[in-house]
This record gives sequence, C-alpha cells and structure tokens, in this order.
Amino acid sequence: MFLPHIGLSQLEDECFSKILPKAVTMFDSMMKEVKDQVGGLSSQNPELCALLRNILQAMMQLIDALSTCVRHVGSVQEAPDLAAIRSLPTCILKVLRETFQHCKDSEVVYCGRLSLVADLLQGLFKEAYSLQKGLLELLDRISLDSNASEEEVSDIVTVIHSLLDICSIISNLDIALHANTWKFLIKQSLKYQSLVEEHLHHGDISNRLCDNLLASFHNCVELAEQIKHAGLQEATQSPEYKLFQKTAKMCRFFANALVHYIKEFNFFLTKYCSCFHQLYLQIISKFPPSLCAPALPVALSEELNAAALVPMDALLLQLLSLRSFAEVVLQQDLRLNPEQELPQCLLLVNIMGQLAGQSEEVMQLFYAGSQFSEETPRLPLYKAIFTSFCRCSTERKVPVLLPGVMLKGQAQVQVTLHQHICVHLCASVAVLPPLHFSVLECCLIDAVLQADTQTALLATDVWCFTARYGTAELCLHHVLLIAQLVKVCTTECYQSLHLGLLLRRMVFLMTPNHQMDLVAHFPPSEVENLPVWHHVLLRALSHDTRHRVETEMIGFAQKGLSDWQSGGYKLGQVDKVNVVLLSLLAVVQGQSPPEEQCVLSAGWMVTQLWLRMSPDQLQTRPVLMRTLQLLFSISAVLVKNLEPQVICQALLCLDAVVSQKCSDQLLLAALQFLSSLGKIFVPPDSQSQILLRLSSLFGVLLADRSWLLHQHALEAFSYFAENTNHEEVISQSLCVEETKTKVVDYLSKTVNTQEDVASRLRRLKQEAPLIEQHNEKQEHDKEDASNKAAAEAVTDSEPCLKRARQESSAGEEYSRYIQTAESALKALQALTEGKANTTAPPPQWLESRLQELQTLIANISTVRHTT
Repeated sequence: MFLPHIGLSQLEDECFSKILPKAVTMFDSMMKEVKDQVGGLSSQNPELCALLRNILQAMMQLIDALSTCVRHVGSVQEAPDLAAIRSLPTCILKVLRETFQHCKDSEVVYCGRLSLVADLLQGLFKEAYSLQKGLLELLDRISLDSNASEEEVSDIVTVIHSLLDICSIISNLDIALHANTWKFLIKQSLKYQSLVEEHLHHGDISNRLCDNLLASFHNCVELAEQIKHAGLQEATQSPEYKLFQKTAKMCRFFANALVHYIKEFNFFLTKYCSCFHQLYLQIISKFPPSLCAPALPVALSEELNAAALVPMDALLLQLLSLRSFAEVVLQQDLRLNPEQELPQCLLLVNIMGQLAGQSEEVMQLFYAGSQFSEETPRLPLYKAIFTSFCRCSTERKVPVLLPGVMLKGQAQVQVTLHQHICVHLCASVAVLPPLHFSVLECCLIDAVLQADTQTALLATDVWCFTARYGTAELCLHHVLLIAQLVKVCTTECYQSLHLGLLLRRMVFLMTPNHQMDLVAHFPPSEVENLPVWHHVLLRALSHDTRHRVETEMIGFAQKGLSDWQSGGYKLGQVDKVNVVLLSLLAVVQGQSPPEEQCVLSAGWMVTQLWLRMSPDQLQTRPVLMRTLQLLFSISAVLVKNLEPQVICQALLCLDAVVSQKCSDQLLLAALQFLSSLGKIFVPPDSQSQILLRLSSLFGVLLADRSWLLHQHALEAFSYFAENTNHEEVISQSLCVEETKTKVVDYLSKTVNTQEDVASRLRRLKQEAPLIEQHNEKQEHDKEDASNKAAAEAVTDSEPCLKRARQESSAGEEYSRYIQTAESALKALQALTEGKANTTAPPPQWLESRLQELQTLIANISTVRHTT
C-alpha cells in the first residue's frame, strides 16, 4: 500500500535495505518453527495442525508480499539500476532457496502426514515459482555497462551463484523451472562475461552442468528401456513416451549449454578437463557398438542420439585447443574401466578426424606428444590410438560393428572395429602435414613390434597404405628399414613374425627397379641376409628379380648341402642344413609355381635329405625335429616330384615321432604334407607301404585332444578326401567311431554345442585380462632382453671402472684399421665374383673407384717410407 508513495531512487535506502533482511529473518524463523513442531503433527492434534497451517499461510503471504515488490519495481517503464534494488534479489533468492528445499524434503519432513498440509505446500511452491519467474524477468531488464561498480558486479555474481544453488535443489521438482533457471544463469553469465568471468565459480557451474546432463541422459536410457519392455514404443501419446521426450529435451539443453559455456569460458576450465573426458566416455559407452549399450527401438535410439551423442562432437571441438584436455586423453598410463576402453578408442579416432581443420598449434599438441621433460607426459595421438585399440580385445573378438564409410553408388555397411580405425587412420595419413610424418613412422614401428598381433596387423595395414599413397622412393626407404630390422631379429619371436608379415606385403608395392635395389642391399647368397628372404613371397617380385633371387638361393642351398655331404653328414652341422632348407622353402612356397629348374634342384636336395633321415636318430636327436618340420613343409609343395620311396621314408619318419611329444609346428607341417598326398597317385607296388601307414597316421592325428591340432587334422583330412583317388584310405582312417562322428560333423558343418551370446561375452571378458597379462609379460621379456644386450654392449665397449689407464698402442690402431680395410676388400671381391656368374655386370663406376683406392694405398706407402 505504501510502496507507490516511495520514489524508485529511495526504495533501497528507505525500504528494501531495512525491511527485506527482517523479512528473511522472519521467514527463517517460521521455517524453523515448522521443522520443530512437525514431529507432533497428526489428525488427532488439531491445534498443532492449525498452527502449522497458519505458519505455512503466513509464509505464502510473505512470498506474495515479495512478489508485490517485484511487480512494483517491474511496473516502471525504464529498467531500474541494480544499485537501487540490490537488497531485493539477494533476499528473495534466500527465501526461494529455503522454500524449494522445504518442498523437496517434504516427504521426509512430514513423514507420512503430508496429506494434512499438502494443499498449502502446493500453494507455497506455486507462489515461489511465480516469485522466481517475476524476479528473473526483472533482472533480465537490468543492464550493467563496463563502468559498473564493484558492488554491482558482486551482486550479479551473488545472483548467479544463488541460482546455481537453487538449480541443484529443484532438479527433481519441476522440469520447466529447472530449465528456465539454468537458461537465465547461463544467459547472465554470458551477458556480463567481461565483468564476472574472473569471479564466477566456473568449476561448480561446469560440474553441475555435467551432472545434470548425465542425470538426464541416464533417465532417458531408463525410460527408453521401460518403454521397450512395456511395448509402448508405438504409443507416442502415452505418458511414458511424453516423459521420455521431455527428458531428452532437457538432455539436449544441458549438452548445448555445456558446449556454449566451455566455448566462452574455456580459459577458466582447464582444471576440469578430466571431468569432460569422463562425461564423454560415459555417454559414448551407452551407445552402440559398446557392449554395455542397451538395445533400444530405432525411434527412441534416434531421439537419444540427437539429444546426447550429436552434441558430443561439438563438445569435443571446443576442447581440442586445451592443452590440459590433450594431457588427459593422451596420458601414458591411462587406466579405464573395461567398459570405457572402446569409448576411449572411438574418442581418439574422433579427435584424429577433427584435427585436419585445426591450427598448427593444435595439431602439434596432439600429433607430436610431449617434447620436453618439464611437460606433462602425453603420447603421440597415433600411438595412443594403437594402445587403446590393443586394450579393446573383447570388442575385437565379438566383434562389434560400426557404420562404414559411405561410398558413391554403394549402401553403407557395418564394419569391424579394425576396419573402422584403419580407414580413419589412412584418411588421417593422407592429409598429415610433413612435419609430423617422422612421428607417424615411429608410432607405426612401435605398434608393429608390440606383442598383440591384431594391433600389429592394424599398423601393417596403415603402413602399407602409407607406402602406396607416398612415392616409390618412400616405399623403398621403408622396405630397406624393415628388412634391416628383420635381419637384426635373428631369433624366432613375435617381433620377427610381425616384421616379416609387413615386409612380405610391402615388397608387393615396390617397383621392379627398387626390388633390384633390395636384392643389392641384401644379397640372398649371403647367409646373414637369408632371414630377410625367408619372409618374402617370391611371386611378389618381377620376373628378372625373382629369377635372380631364386638362382642365388638355390645356389646357396646346393653349396650348403654339398659342404654338409663332404663333411661327412655331421649332426653338429644340422643347423646349417636347416638354413639351407629355409632357403628352399622360401623358393618353393607361394601360389605361383617356381621355375622348373628350381623345382628339379629343390626336389633333388629334398630327396637326398629324406634318404639320410633315420627314424631311430629322430627319437634320440631332438635337433633333427626342426629339419623334419622343414622337410615336411617343402615336400608338401614338391609332392608331385617326389618318388614313392621318398614319400614312404617321410611317412616312416613321421610314424616314428608322432607318438612322442612333438612340437605343434612339426605336427602342423606334417598335416600339410599328409593333405598334399591326396594330389598324387601311388603306384600299385608302393601302395601297401604308403596307404596303410597314411591311414594310420590320419587316425592318430584326428584323435588328438589338442583343439588346434584336431581342427587342422580335420581340414587336412577333408582336403585329402576331396582330391585322392585312394578312397580306401578314408575308410581305414575312420575305424574309431568317435573319430568318424567328428569328421562327419565337420564335413556336414554340424555344431553339436553352441555357446549362447551372453556366455560367450562373459567368457571373452574373463579372458581379456589374461591376454593382457600375457602381452605385458612378452613386452617385459623383450625389454629385459634389450636391456641385457645393451648392458653387454656397454660392458664390451667400456673398460672396468678400476682398470688402470693404458696408453693406446700405435701398432694396435694400425692393425685394427688394416683389418677393417682387408675385410671390406674381401667382401667386395666376393660380391664381384658372385656377379660374374650372372647376366648383370659390375657397375661402370667400380673400375674408377678401385683406381682411386690404388692411388690412396700408394700414397700411404710413400708416406710410410718417407717417415
């Protein structure tokens, strides 16, 4: 009644500053009185019930009075200054906070007696709702310029923080009120950004946005599952469906609000990047292809995708420029829950896809990794992707499927995780700035050399694309590097296998001239280069290159075998024989048949070795097992060129060792040989010796309890049965009923026991940590071996710490240098002699360089005589 009689400029000093704090105190005392007296509230205590109802009505009247103040100030045409009403928003927000908190806690506070005051509580909430709406409309009209006082800035900051507290209270009370409060909070933060950005609690605001987004998202997922189970996905007018849509709308609102807030205040949010990282992972984990994602109807899934998944790309785009975000997602020892490993992998791939349009600083931040010791350690992005892919072992085995890249004229198909990452890695390599190419090469070689084979295969795929996409010279450079690494890996280890696979594929991509360069750098006639050529498929070479390599390797094998024969067939030289056999295997293996002369030469050598193999020696000389394995592999290719007595000798040797505990590699090679016998016809005079022993061996190997050998035995027997003319071997091999049943089931593709999806997934999850431990052990063993080798190298190259200092001997230095020169000249001589037997002459410049060396030797001799 008396507000209209006070001027607007005098309201704060004459009224609001004096009355409103007392009103807040009175409201607090009434709230306390309600909480103190509510314990005795019951229908049998009408006096207390009346008292509490009177207090609640008084609280409503006080809120109504505050609303009157807001309406009065808002009725003025011109927006008032904040200083003229500064007590009004502060006091009202305190009252609103207590009111909403009381309404939220009403079920606990009134403890079953809520019905006695429910109507008043509902009215109290409506009055508070109306009061807040009016206050926000009033504050929205107020504007502060850059000359605002510290008190005014402080008032705005207090309003924002008070509204943040209210948001946490009303989140479960009313969706519309919650959304409108957040909208105003974000709007005011941006409206006065330059004034308040250094005073706002950015961590609290961003964390609350994340929490609300996650809460809304999880509510959406739960509602969608309930709708699916109730079969209401088609009932778009059902209350459940409408609630789902409202919740999805809130989810989209919080996601967009968070993106907008990070965009404007990213400088102040660097400490909270781990929260944003976790938010991203938690949301992605609830969408396919994550193994913990719920199966939802298409319509609900699309709405959920638009509400939460699509904004995540925008969120990621805002975070890319933050160094702290890069440090979080690329940290070296990042350990996540198993359910978050796939989302982390997809996050890294998504980052890689968005880097092409970023500044050079951002690309350097992610591609290069940490460069200096004072930086927080972070992996290069490519290495982080390979590491993350390695940890997704369960998802690779299921396998999970993702949308493939759409091509013109082709429908989009689902692809495996390997294909998905490979395509995106190759696309990234295609636009990679040259500055970061060396880092890519280091990451590729690290991935190829790690224990997980599928990760090495992924790196191999990307490396082969890099070689094809780049120049022929780049391909040559990479092949020479890989070949040198293969040469260094002399032992049979997983690194050698991975590098060999990469080399085998890369040779296909070389030009004929560059293949000749490879031969020049690693001559097949030299024993130390044979590990390189053991991994190369000769059909990948051009005709001239292949002819040269085959000729040199056959020549090497013939010389090695002749040396062994002339030395008296000593068992101590069997290792050299095995090297010979490896060379033969490299020549004869592959789909494309080798040249006839090579086949004849290899067949003759294999025949000589088979005739020297004694079954009695095999049982007492384990060193011959490797020889036997290689002979089986070569004989499987040359089986049509072997005489019956040689085949009989091979079966006799196999029969002698098959009952022993042989290595799997030997038995697998033997099965390959047995299956190849289906391609030949055994002469009648040899059938009694060969066919009976053959059926006996098949029977033993088909009954093997090892699942690996049993599966290969089934495949070998099936191939033999499809090609052989000796059908009696088939029936004689299946004398045991159990074996016969398994073969019949295999041929008819019958599955007797099939694991259900849930059990299989559970088993794969249990296997994942065991496989990871195995890979880590192999990596650890590799590091120990490397450290040991380095220590030995240091020990050999450095004197002992307490050894007395010795003066260098001039004679020793002369001797060392002359030995080096002598070795080099002998190697050059051997090279020229090797070339003399081929059609390729020595290079033209060789003669002039030799003359220069002769002049140098003459000068040294002259200086020596003068001295």
